[in-house]
Amino acid sequence: MIKSADYPVNPKRPSTNKPYEHSFGLAALLITILVILSMLTRIALLIKSASAVDFTFINLFGIFGIGLFYDLVNAVYFILPFMVYIWLMSDKALKKNWQRILLYGIFSFFIFGLLFNTVSEWFFWDEFSARFNFIAVDYLVYTNEVIGNIRQSYPVELIIIFLVLVTAGFVYFLKPLIRKAAGSALTFKSRSIWMLGYLLILAASFFLVSNKTRQFSENTYVNELAGNGLYELFAAYRNNELDYAQFYQKIPDAEAFKTIREKIKTPESHFVDNNPFSIERKIINPGIEKKMNVVLISVESLSADFLGIFGNTQKITPNLDSLATHSLLFTHLYATGTRTVRGLEALSVGTPPTPGQSIVRRPKNEGLFSMGRVFKEKGYESKFIYGGYGYFDNMGYFFKNNDYEVVDRKAIAKKDIDYENIWGVADENLFTLATREIEKTIKAGKPVFAHIMTTSNHRPFTYPNGRIDIPSHTSREGAVKYTDYAIGRFIKEAKTKPWFKNTLFVIVADHCASSAGKADLPVNKYLIPLLIYSPGNIQPAKMERLMSQIDLGPTILGLLNFSYTSKFFGYDIFKLEEGRERAFISTYQSLGYLRKDTLIILKPQRIAESFLPDFKDGTAKETPVNKSLTKEAITWYQTASFQFKNKLMK
Repeated sequence: MIKSADYPVNPKRPSTNKPYEHSFGLAALLITILVILSMLTRIALLIKSASAVDFTFINLFGIFGIGLFYDLVNAVYFILPFMVYIWLMSDKALKKNWQRILLYGIFSFFIFGLLFNTVSEWFFWDEFSARFNFIAVDYLVYTNEVIGNIRQSYPVELIIIFLVLVTAGFVYFLKPLIRKAAGSALTFKSRSIWMLGYLLILAASFFLVSNKTRQFSENTYVNELAGNGLYELFAAYRNNELDYAQFYQKIPDAEAFKTIREKIKTPESHFVDNNPFSIERKIINPGIEKKMNVVLISVESLSADFLGIFGNTQKITPNLDSLATHSLLFTHLYATGTRTVRGLEALSVGTPPTPGQSIVRRPKNEGLFSMGRVFKEKGYESKFIYGGYGYFDNMGYFFKNNDYEVVDRKAIAKKDIDYENIWGVADENLFTLATREIEKTIKAGKPVFAHIMTTSNHRPFTYPNGRIDIPSHTSREGAVKYTDYAIGRFIKEAKTKPWFKNTLFVIVADHCASSAGKADLPVNKYLIPLLIYSPGNIQPAKMERLMSQIDLGPTILGLLNFSYTSKFFGYDIFKLEEGRERAFISTYQSLGYLRKDTLIILKPQRIAESFLPDFKDGTAKETPVNKSLTKEAITWYQTASFQFKNKLMK
């Protein structure tokens, strides 16, 4: 029990110029602890990423100088509830026993929260090489999956026990300062003056400070280190939705659509009408339509550099490497983003990535023109088959309302699951489910378009034991090799089925395993593999032209000789004239346009930048802005945003 003797009985009114000698000194203590922990976190992350950081004086000054600024701004937000509490507590109130106990409890809670955040930042950086961002905001939404993933990946209970002990040590060490400050409350007038000064600083922080100040270096790691994790988390939450017209460079809508209609026209297409704001066109492919089954496998986090066919020497994709030699292999395909929902957006509705969240997760995303609709109109049954629960990332709702039947984890009986983690069942069980669904549709007399989304190549990298030579829960490489095993097993089984000879197997990644690099948009972190495999129907070859993930849908439809009405932004790469290739790569805010060895990046505050990217190491050299290509980039992104906002994608 805390005794009243711990506090002065008749203290003199403290001087207001000694922050640790009155009740507001408790807030000063929290600020000091927050800044120290933030700096230690920054140093630890700097050491962890030393090989990717350019150690120049300017960079180090920015990392620690700008970093300290953000730490202090974050502290201003962080102590708000504590400041209100201290402002309301009089000298008499603070001396009550229950208030003293509550004070120690509140102080302990705040310190534990800071320590927990420090550990969380370390693990988040280990996964994404970045401060908290939109991904962390998503994690706060899908707490069940995320907490489950964390518990399966790390010794959470031991970490919490350790943090509790450290918190107790902190509070014990600081007890004299806490006791002295808490026993010396200011008058209400003095407290109000302090509170008013604090509120002015809080308002200035809110209205005058943004997370743009840290963007001082060409090295993305340096900029990330100069930030503060908690501050970036709330900044990401505030900027979750970005209106292109409000934040990005634009041209008149009429001019943008006149240009996009010129850009999107291809030899096999013509516009259905003269509506200047429409991209709807009739695609005419000569020859007899091939009513082949289509099995599209989008593989979780399958970077191109995992495959031996792309130069990897670890031999972790033997099945995919073997399939590649018998497939149509695309060697320069770029993912549109860094999240599964962004990849699914590109593969299903064929639109460039728009700022903020993927369309998959946005409201009013029903009834969009999609691959599911095209196949449905051709007499197919379109299915989205997923090893996790469809509610995650709104995937189930999106596909169900855009002409797909959704088949997810709920369709698999417990007895048929060899292994599962928080993200979903093992990929081998997913493919067993897919085989069952494919055969059910074919037996009903319909061709099938099955879009399968895998989950095993995801932290905590767990899978059934005994399948491969890398133990479960040890490395990303193990998860890649297991997914490769599961795909190989699925193809091997499919070869025994009568429908195999009339099936197009398409294997592509949703995004790369990591998007972090020295550049804002490192192009090598968006390169993904694409294999189209169908012995007797597709001749093995290499397609080395630049290609976007949004081009996959139209290209598949072209290989089937389908004629259809299209609202896709993508091209059939085999019908596109040489020299017109382009790709889109993005984060939630940076919109990249890759064309003719130049990367244009559009950013909020109407910023446009031009770079010559190194396609091997992902670095980029800034160049004078290429006005022609910048206008092209604006045209694509502005019209894509306009189409969705004005319900023209339906």
